[in-house]
Amino acid sequence: MTYLFEGAMMHRDSTGAVQRIEPGAINWMTAGRGIVHSERTPDDLRGVTRRSHGLQLWCALPEADEEAAPSFVHTPAAAIPEIEVGGARLRVLVGSAFGATSPVLVRSPTLYLDMALSAGDGFPLPEAEERAVYVIDGEVQLDGESLPPGRMVVLAPGEEPMLSAGSEARVVLIGGAPLGHRHLWWNFVSSRKERIVQAADDWAAQRFAAVPGETEFIPLPERRP
Repeated sequence: MTYLFEGAMMHRDSTGAVQRIEPGAINWMTAGRGIVHSERTPDDLRGVTRRSHGLQLWCALPEADEEAAPSFVHTPAAAIPEIEVGGARLRVLVGSAFGATSPVLVRSPTLYLDMALSAGDGFPLPEAEERAVYVIDGEVQLDGESLPPGRMVVLAPGEEPMLSAGSEARVVLIGGAPLGHRHLWWNFVSSRKERIVQAADDWAAQRFAAVPGETEFIPLPERRP
């Protein structure tokens, strides 16, 4: 799931999807049984001084959906609900919070909020079975305790801690229903180790579908799973 604050990138993948990704939109690529993609600088930005800034989250699929058909869905920035809570501007990227619901479809309960605060803004964080806060920048406190930028803080279940800001700040909240353990090696994720080994063999043999227009091949790491 790609979400940009600044910059732009051009997404292409083996389903045939071609999408320019810009700030504020949600772009969700579901790998399922296997997908190949590229992320390039758009042609009009090549050679232009710019800053690329955003978050790319990997979301586990429920075990029953791990072999689903690969797909890519773009939700434009204008479709994402934006609300004000405790003086802060919140965008409900995925899921529901404070009476607003995102149009982004998910396969399991998921919550993702982009929160822009000014000094003095504050509100209690909504609950989810599992939650974490990540500070992009600014002075932020959680129940009075300072949160450092660039570090994820996992919240205890059942609590509704107060998020507040001492300056202009940007924070995201991510959460959802627990999905159990997953194995991760290189770009492959699965609940089964043998499936990752199979995916590695398929990649080495170049049995994955190709990205139209792309010719570059990235080899596996030398140390195999």
